[in-house]
Amino acid sequence: MSHNIIVTNLSNHEQEFEVHGWNNNQNIMVQPNTACLIPAPDGSSGAIIALHDGHEGEQAEITKNGFGGNDFFDLSNIVGAGGNMTVQQLDDPSTRKGDPLFMQNLNNAWARADQGTKDSLAQCVHTDGSGRVVRIDAIKDYPQLETFVRSFADGKTYIGVGAWGGSPGVDSDNAQSSAGKGNRDIQVTYNDGDATPFAPQVAPLQHFFHPVSRAVQSLDASSGPGILLTNHTGAEQSYSFYNNYWNGDGTAGANFDHPDPTVSVAANSSLFVSLPDTFKGRVQRGTQLPATWAEFQLSADNDHAAHGDISLQQGCDGAATISATDGSGRSNGFTEEILSGAPEAAVQNKPDGTRALATTVGNWMSGPNQAAIDYELQVVRQERAYIVGGTGVPDVASSNRALAVDFY
Repeated sequence: MSHNIIVTNLSNHEQEFEVHGWNNNQNIMVQPNTACLIPAPDGSSGAIIALHDGHEGEQAEITKNGFGGNDFFDLSNIVGAGGNMTVQQLDDPSTRKGDPLFMQNLNNAWARADQGTKDSLAQCVHTDGSGRVVRIDAIKDYPQLETFVRSFADGKTYIGVGAWGGSPGVDSDNAQSSAGKGNRDIQVTYNDGDATPFAPQVAPLQHFFHPVSRAVQSLDASSGPGILLTNHTGAEQSYSFYNNYWNGDGTAGANFDHPDPTVSVAANSSLFVSLPDTFKGRVQRGTQLPATWAEFQLSADNDHAAHGDISLQQGCDGAATISATDGSGRSNGFTEEILSGAPEAAVQNKPDGTRALATTVGNWMSGPNQAAIDYELQVVRQERAYIVGGTGVPDVASSNRALAVDFY
C-alpha cells in the first residue's frame, strides 16, 4: 500500500527541496503557494530537505508505516536552517513536529544575544546587510550553535544528534522521534513566515491538489478516475467538461451545448475533478468557441487506461498540456503564449471579445482558417497538438485512469 507526502510551499517564492528515499532521489522545485504530491510506499523511509542557496537546511525525516503500523517522523535542524518547516500527519495537528516560526524566533534570540555570543557564532550564523539572520550552518558541527538554538527551540525540533552511536542524546530531541497515529498521508509545510498548515484542509486531498512538480506528478489509484486540472493564469478561470454524445471506432459525436460539470479554479491553483470512467470527451476554458481542447477518455476498451491529447481544431485560446499521473512521465501539448504574435488573419475572437485563433477544420460559424493552420503548424507543430487532424500527435496514456491537464 502507498500513502503520500504532500510538500506545501506557502512562501511567495519557489523553493527547492532535496528528496531522499522517494522520487528516485531527485530534487523537486515547488512553486509559490503550491504543493507537490510524492507517493511514499509503506515501509519506506527518507527525508525532505529545504535548500537555501545550495545549502541544506531544515528537514522532515519520515518512515512510513513503521513499528506497530505507525508513521515515524521528526523535523530536524541538525544540518542547518534557512526557513520554517513543520511535519505532521494530514489534518491532525496533534502530531505536528517542528517550530513554525523557527527563523523569527532565531532572529529574536540573535537580537538579544550579547556581542560575545555573536562573535562565537560568526562562522556559522549568516546575516544579510541589515543584520537579519538568513541561514545557519549544520548545528551538529558547532557545539556553541547547538547551545544557542536550544535557547529558543528546545523541544520543538531535533537539534542535537540524539540517541545515536552510543550517545544517549538529549531527552527533548529523542522525544521528537515519537510515533504518529497509524499510517496516513504526511503533510510537510514550508514558509518564510508561519509554517503552520492550513486547518482544516480546503477539501479532502483526493479531491483537491495544488500544482505538482512534473517530475513527481503522480496520483494514487484511490484518487479514482478524473482530471487533475491546473490553472496557470493569474486570475480565476472557469473550465467546462463535455462528454461526447456518442463514440464509435475512431469517431465521436462532439457535445457543444451541454457541459457537465463546469468548475472554477483559482489563480495558479489546481482541482482534481472526479469523473465516471465512462467519460469520453474534452475540457476547455469556459463554454465559448474558439477554444483549446484537451480531449480524453478515462478507461479505454483495450487497456482500461486513460488516454488524451491537445487539439486546436476548434480554435486556440491559449496553451495547454496533458500528462500522465501514473509516474510514467508521459506528456504532450505546449506552454508557449502564441496568441499575441498571431497574424490578424488567423484571429477569431470569442463572443465575449477574448482573443483566440480560429478553427482549423471548420464548424457552423466558419470554414477552416488557413492562416491559423499555417501559423499553428509553425509555432506549435502537429506532433504537439492536433491542428489539421489525421496522425502525428503522440497519445498520452495513464494506467491509473487519471490525467493532468494544465491550462496556461
